[in-house]
Amino acid sequence: MEKKEKVIIGLCVVVSIAAGILHYAEANAVLAFAISAVALALLAMIVGDATEQLGSRLGPGATGILQSSLGNLPELFVCIFALRAGLANIVQAALIGSILGNLLLVFGLALFLGGIKNGTQRFNSEPPRMIATLMILAVAALMIPTLAKELHTPAESHINTLDVACAVILLILLAANIYFSVKGDPAVVPQEKEAGHAEWSMGLAIGVLAGAGVGAALVSDWFVAALEPMMKTFGLSETFTGLVIVAIAGNSIENFVGIQFAWKNQADYAVSIIMNSSLQIALGLIPVLVLLSFVLGGATLTLVLPPLLIAALALAAIVSAFVVYDGESIWLEGLALVGLYCIIAASFWWG
Repeated sequence: MEKKEKVIIGLCVVVSIAAGILHYAEANAVLAFAISAVALALLAMIVGDATEQLGSRLGPGATGILQSSLGNLPELFVCIFALRAGLANIVQAALIGSILGNLLLVFGLALFLGGIKNGTQRFNSEPPRMIATLMILAVAALMIPTLAKELHTPAESHINTLDVACAVILLILLAANIYFSVKGDPAVVPQEKEAGHAEWSMGLAIGVLAGAGVGAALVSDWFVAALEPMMKTFGLSETFTGLVIVAIAGNSIENFVGIQFAWKNQADYAVSIIMNSSLQIALGLIPVLVLLSFVLGGATLTLVLPPLLIAALALAAIVSAFVVYDGESIWLEGLALVGLYCIIAASFWWG
């Protein structure tokens, strides 16, 4: 284990303990929220490192799937505790915000900084085009329940059943994508970085991952407990809080590793890991939470979303598809993606 990784783990332990102390001491909610958010971000980084070490023994395709799936553990726990607290609107916004944060903010920063440093960056267009196509199809599936309700179709009175059907189909598509990523055409399947040899023992990687999972579960509870008091303090709406603050704390920060690869001119890996993360949320995290919400006790998560949220999601999927279609990017495209993210975030400031 490298010194940097030891420092991150040590810092995460300290910050997580501080978050626990602030929670049980009923300290200032804003401070407790901020410390919990930092702890979640550090835990996400540790989960990413541990899954990379495990995946390095399974081959490049499996590595990418493992990273994308387990990398969402902190956000999964945040959403579960938020649903149990009845905060369904925040969970909806956080899930869509995670997709927007990756497709627009993180991807935009990667292309912008990578382009500033390296000029025009070129990458194999087939893998991201496949991901972009699946992303558009996933967004289309997520839109159907909203359209069924807003257009007052006969399915309106059976929204819960339609939500379950959409969730199951998305999970089937996720399973098919995992199979194809592991066994599929090498010309289409994203190829991960070559320098992914295992440096940790298997026991250490599993132990760190298990510890990070337990830590994420605890910190997520404290994070959600401080969420509502923090919102009242600053007068923030539920939608803006979920879309921007919870989404970035729970998911997007871990994917800033994609920016590092773009900076190093490893555009193929940068594009793959950022876009794959959004796809895993749409195909995996959202349907899993929809199904879990029926048995958790608390709020039920529905796929019926506010029209503006649906429109923002569709725009992000379409624009990101256009950006990767030609297999090259310039810094101006990245700046445009970041600008679109800021406009969308601003439109939800008032709710």
